[in-house]
Amino acid sequence: MRFLLTLLAAMVASLGLGVGSAWYLIAAPHVGTETVGAWRSLPTVDAETASPYTRARVARIGELGMGTGLGLTFTAVGDDGGRRLDGRCDYAIEGVSPTARLWTLVATDGNGRAATTPGGRTAVDSRTALRDGAGRFTVTAAASARPGNWLPVPAGGGFTLTLRLYDTPAAASADRLPVLPAIVRKDCP
Repeated sequence: MRFLLTLLAAMVASLGLGVGSAWYLIAAPHVGTETVGAWRSLPTVDAETASPYTRARVARIGELGMGTGLGLTFTAVGDDGGRRLDGRCDYAIEGVSPTARLWTLVATDGNGRAATTPGGRTAVDSRTALRDGAGRFTVTAAASARPGNWLPVPAGGGFTLTLRLYDTPAAASADRLPVLPAIVRKDCP
């Protein structure tokens, strides 16, 4: 009887560790990611070499990095101060344009839906962003309209910023990450 209880306990522990470790790897990418300030890179995805964990994560939440050589995807769920992004607050996303043929910046809610302007725009990109004489830009991320580069965010609750760099030299070299814009919390109730 004691042997059966020991065997049962070992099986339950093994099952718990197996499911827990799989969930840890599927819930968010922990392998192949880099951090630049508040930004976390998504690992590049190649259909032929993607691990089962990567495939499961993509199937579960749809968070997908770009293919090798196409570009890089970065996400942020917090500001540079380490606080979670909150739709009740205003944020300044400021810096110089990363080296890329095109970049896009979008804010999504917990279900992955992009916030939209009354005119239907969901993103700010390098083609339309206003810059100063030195090439620096500031995008104001806020729930209500702001002058200049305004990125709509979901009102209330947390959100995620996604920055995609298309055709960037950094995609070819993992040791050469781009300089990314800072995320600074401004007005917050």
